[in-house]
Amino acid sequence: MRRAALAVLAGLSLAATTVAAAPAQAAGPAQSRLAALVKLSDVRHHQLNLQKISDANGGNRAAGLPGNKITIKYIADQLKRAGYAPVIQNFEFDFWQELSEPVLAETAPDPKTFAPHGDFETLQYSGSGDVTAPATPVDPQATGDGSGCEAGDFAGFPKGHIALIQRGGCFFSLKADNAVAAGASAVVIYQLPDQPGPVGGTLTTPYGLPVVGPTNAVGKALVQQAQNGGVTLRVRTDTLNEKRQAANVIADTRRGRADNVVVVGAHNDSVTAGPGINDDGSGTATLLEMAKQINKLGSKVRNKVRFAFWGAEEEGLLGSQYYVDNLPQAERDKVALMLDFDMLASPNYVNFVYDGDNSAGENNVEAPAGSGAIEKAFVDHFAKRKLPTDPTPFNGRSDYDAFISVGIPAGGLFTGAEGIKTPEQAKRYGGTAGLAYDPCYHQACDRYDNVNLKGFDQMIDGTAAVTELFAHSTLTVNGNELARRQAQPRTRVTPDVIGNHATR
Repeated sequence: MRRAALAVLAGLSLAATTVAAAPAQAAGPAQSRLAALVKLSDVRHHQLNLQKISDANGGNRAAGLPGNKITIKYIADQLKRAGYAPVIQNFEFDFWQELSEPVLAETAPDPKTFAPHGDFETLQYSGSGDVTAPATPVDPQATGDGSGCEAGDFAGFPKGHIALIQRGGCFFSLKADNAVAAGASAVVIYQLPDQPGPVGGTLTTPYGLPVVGPTNAVGKALVQQAQNGGVTLRVRTDTLNEKRQAANVIADTRRGRADNVVVVGAHNDSVTAGPGINDDGSGTATLLEMAKQINKLGSKVRNKVRFAFWGAEEEGLLGSQYYVDNLPQAERDKVALMLDFDMLASPNYVNFVYDGDNSAGENNVEAPAGSGAIEKAFVDHFAKRKLPTDPTPFNGRSDYDAFISVGIPAGGLFTGAEGIKTPEQAKRYGGTAGLAYDPCYHQACDRYDNVNLKGFDQMIDGTAAVTELFAHSTLTVNGNELARRQAQPRTRVTPDVIGNHATR
């Protein structure tokens, strides 16, 4: 938007006339220079380097493993070269690794063995164990919004049985906690009907018993057998749980108000299964290049921008939570808003914008006031370019969660993960209906070529443009606007009143 012009002169006479200038309106830059500066080719160069780091270090960049340690060094080095003084914030976390292939099998009445990674996954932080026992459904009438989320769901659960629980309604950890309290020997959390593939998720903290997640088809079939005569299962997991270190990398722009900070974040780790070049190498690469270019905006950066590369996100949003938990209240109060950029290049993409005003009514987490204005800024950016957007809920799945939980407005962009593209979305964005937004989500194939360059370029522009907007003014989000020098009354001098003019 262009700044408003000064008020025109009015009511002139032959005598001296005083004219006050109207204050300029709070507005962002007319166009996004930052979006022009942050080029797709340069962002892709960072992604290629992340791929090389992964390939040379075990095929992943997971927290606690060599690939992530080198990733952190790369991020810090790039920031130093760009003139920043990055802070590496180390923290301890519960490292988890699967040591051998898990087993999920029906031993009676119809013996069959299910395929790891196709029919089921081991949930992160599952303990080790080899259990053969009858399986009992937990609240089998639930439609997915509450199965296993309350202790009452386990009323009458036979101690020592394997718990069959449907995903949905609460965190996996709460379901597992309730199952442990009820005396379950193992936990099977099966997928929702509208979600493809097995359940791949985290329990956030280590457990002492096996926890696996089959597909909806496998889970429902086991529930039916359990209800029609009983079913016995074998669940075997072989895992490592130990304390290791991860790190956040934090860097502030030189310019901008330190009491009104715009935090922009992406996570620096991948899952152990692959290099994570979309999840979240796309966000990391975009923010790195944006950090290199933003200082060229000069005085347009009126609010300090804090670039944050979160550690151990894939372990349960640990880095961002650690950062917020250890940020003194006085410093929290200086954070105007948080922008989250987690997966910007999905091959079967949709331009998802976090639903800050909960207009779709699907948020699991209440978004603080101001989050709707952040959503509008992104939607407006795409609309001006005649590009579609879809809302995506605040559901606690990315690093914004720690911020909105303490009342800091948040927003951001997302191109989709394991969810399925609808026919309507395929008409609006292209791509293939009925397939996942990212078919390589949390897999070894999330590599350098796992991108849609057209969609990625659009997301890079949106990331840069809205970051620049809020670096200039956060008025619409938190009411905070930099005081401007007010134009002083000035006097027009005529020959009749020479010497009778105002001085400063």
